[in-house]
Amino acid sequence: MEDEKSGQEAVQRLATATESLERVLTKIEAQYESLNAKVDRIIAAIEDGALKAAAETEADELRKKLETLEREKTELTAKAQRATRKTMSPLVTGLLAKSGVEADTAPGEAILAKALQSLSVEQRIAVKAEMARAGLL
Repeated sequence: MEDEKSGQEAVQRLATATESLERVLTKIEAQYESLNAKVDRIIAAIEDGALKAAAETEADELRKKLETLEREKTELTAKAQRATRKTMSPLVTGLLAKSGVEADTAPGEAILAKALQSLSVEQRIAVKAEMARAGLL
């Protein structure tokens, strides 16, 4: 009988130990799930930060490209304005043509003085002012 009683006590102790192990195992599983949730949130935060950093880098590159394109546009606009056709009045063109100077080229100082030699001082000033306005001087 004593063997039976000690056997029952052993079974009882084993049952208690099994219950304790089950409670501990449940707690460990809960902690494991909690840690997994925390790790998932950390990974999501890191990925979100990486995406934001990548987006900022791409935005910076696009800003630099935009600045470059705007600068090039400004330069091209200035070149286009300088390259516009420069014209003089028909009177000045006629006077230069009579003297043998082509109106579409910028004459040298000596050629211009020779061409305007027959004009009065006021007419020479007017012709030179017209040429300067057209951008030929």
